[in-house]
Amino acid sequence: MNRITSKITAILTLVFISVFSVFTFFGKKKDFSVDENRPLAASPTVKAAELYDGRTAERLDSYVTDHFAGRSRWLVGSTLMQKELSESIVNGVYVSRERLINAESDLKSEPASSADIFDSFAENYSGMVYFAAIPTSAGVYGDVLPSHITGRSESQQISDLYEALDGDIRKIDAYNILKMLKDNYIYYRSDTKWTSYGAYCVYKTVIQKLGIIPTTYDKFSIEHVTDSFRGNLYNRTMSKAPRADIMDIFEYREGAEVTSCIVVRRDGINAEGKIFDKSRLETGDMYSMYLGEPVPVMRITTSANTDKKLLVVKDSFADCFIPFLLQHYSEITVVDPSVMSGGMSKYVDADEYEQTLFLFGIDSLGDRKMLSKIIE
Repeated sequence: MNRITSKITAILTLVFISVFSVFTFFGKKKDFSVDENRPLAASPTVKAAELYDGRTAERLDSYVTDHFAGRSRWLVGSTLMQKELSESIVNGVYVSRERLINAESDLKSEPASSADIFDSFAENYSGMVYFAAIPTSAGVYGDVLPSHITGRSESQQISDLYEALDGDIRKIDAYNILKMLKDNYIYYRSDTKWTSYGAYCVYKTVIQKLGIIPTTYDKFSIEHVTDSFRGNLYNRTMSKAPRADIMDIFEYREGAEVTSCIVVRRDGINAEGKIFDKSRLETGDMYSMYLGEPVPVMRITTSANTDKKLLVVKDSFADCFIPFLLQHYSEITVVDPSVMSGGMSKYVDADEYEQTLFLFGIDSLGDRKMLSKIIE
């Protein structure tokens, strides 16, 4: 009886492996995973030298891993198992029913170590420099993480950075504003970034620091463009434990209008841009609905009754923040060092602007290689 059972088990196992292999190798392949928001490995080409040194084997392993049959379902199952076995930590993300929280630091180095870059910019710039370091959701909600997960708080990292910055740079305290409002919907449940409402709450303080009266909340019409957004922490865990997020568009329809929006793409070609690109809601990167696909430079002109011009140097945290500035400037140039092919001077002359605002998430401020482009 045991022998028969063993044979049946072996046959079923062989059949399962065979069927699974057939679907893996001959099933329809995708170039991009919407769930993970990343490109998938391409089929490797066999070259004698790479076959000898093992590179072909590594690429084949990556290809099979990315394209095995039912990958998304297996990842969901893996998440459920990891959650039960490791205090709800999955791929460095804390999973709860309320929200996903990054439990591992993404910093390449301490943010304060990058202060000299911004000081150098300010020393060679004729206008006023303003700086807003934005905490991630872990910085505001990290107190729910298991007690053994320790690290320097984002609040302390921001304080250290601000202390290291030159005194002529105007520092803006976003952390305490957001911490005070933590019971509101100011951060996405499945992403490290803030919501449009979170950005609005900080905008009020930022724009006052820039010497302008903020637009009151009741002036905006708010459109819920989707209630199915799942962000970068979902991409790492595939966990649907928290509810999907809502994405909003704030528009002041009685105010100034955008008269021109031109972007410089990564290939150096100018193209028409959009402040809100709803077509991006159909992609794996729904957050890029704000400002569209990342580009090195976006130049926005408005019908605002002013001659003020603003330079914004930023990461993705600023994407849903920029629309709140449109009422206050006739021209806003937005620069993203993370997608530049060279230094910032290649794209803009900072001295054409009376004010420059640096707005970065704290998780970008340890990347000296990226930030160094600002002074190149």
